[in-house]
Amino acid sequence: MMTGDRQQDTNTRAITSRRRVLAAAALAPMLTAAGPAAARALPTGMPGPGHGKRVKPVPTSLADWAGVAKALGRAGDMLRATTYHTAFPRRDLLVVSDGVVVTPGLALGTHVAFVRYADGSTMLMGDVVVTENELQRATDAWQAHGIEQTALHKHLLSQTPDIWWTHVHAHGHDAVALARGLRAGFDRTGTPPALPPGPRTPIDLDIAGIEAALGTKGVSDGEVYKCVFLRRETIADGHLILPPGLGSTSAFTFQPLGGGRAALAGDCAMLAGEVQNTLKALRRGGIKLVELHNHHLAEDPRLFFTHFWAVGDAVELARALRPAVEATNVVPSL
Repeated sequence: MMTGDRQQDTNTRAITSRRRVLAAAALAPMLTAAGPAAARALPTGMPGPGHGKRVKPVPTSLADWAGVAKALGRAGDMLRATTYHTAFPRRDLLVVSDGVVVTPGLALGTHVAFVRYADGSTMLMGDVVVTENELQRATDAWQAHGIEQTALHKHLLSQTPDIWWTHVHAHGHDAVALARGLRAGFDRTGTPPALPPGPRTPIDLDIAGIEAALGTKGVSDGEVYKCVFLRRETIADGHLILPPGLGSTSAFTFQPLGGGRAALAGDCAMLAGEVQNTLKALRRGGIKLVELHNHHLAEDPRLFFTHFWAVGDAVELARALRPAVEATNVVPSL
């Protein structure tokens, strides 16, 4: 006959065994359902079978992305011979921040990029503008199609209506399927159809003064003026080497307000050791900080990004930015 302690120990083992059986039964359907999908997917930033070494991007042309363009419903362009880029400006939104009506070019431009790799796979990376009412619907659509999200944040202070920016990521061997998954999320938003390009008009800013202050040339689309800097380091997302400038740029955009004044919206890409000096430099220049965050999940070296905002004389704003540029290891893109 068992003693009380032995009987209790036997009962405890029996209860533990039953719990394990029940837990395994509960997990079995999820594991069965997840198995085939996981076998088909190539998680962003993670090496798939046979992909332990870093893989380089390969040059492509517009013709290589015809299927992607059809799936997205608009044409894109090539950047540096490796990156297929498509813009989705949110012209449907009337957004006001700090008393300024924000143009799509300043801070309301969704951008997505596709890159082909030497192993035949394709990586998708993008930054998408969504309203607060659109965010959950778009997220659900992307998740249903295997599109990952790697960041969710704001670019503007006190904007009306509430706008969010979400970074999307995907990696696989079917570029068109990635584009369709991306499009499924866009279709849950008010993103308008593409318009034919119009004539570019001169921009009402002291371009020479801005360029002298920042030490680089910029570009104008007739709506805003933008200067871009690239990280000097080679950046990899997991085993995928990113083309120069993809997901690792510092960008400063000026929207003219008349009389030499501008609204400035910007983003600095920083290593951890550069963050504090950059933030201090921006604040010393009277520039407002908006966000400090990451855009990626598995990049190497690790990058941090800060969005910022200011309104004032455009050349003075450019001068205020220069110390922040010099606090980071970047070079002009042009």
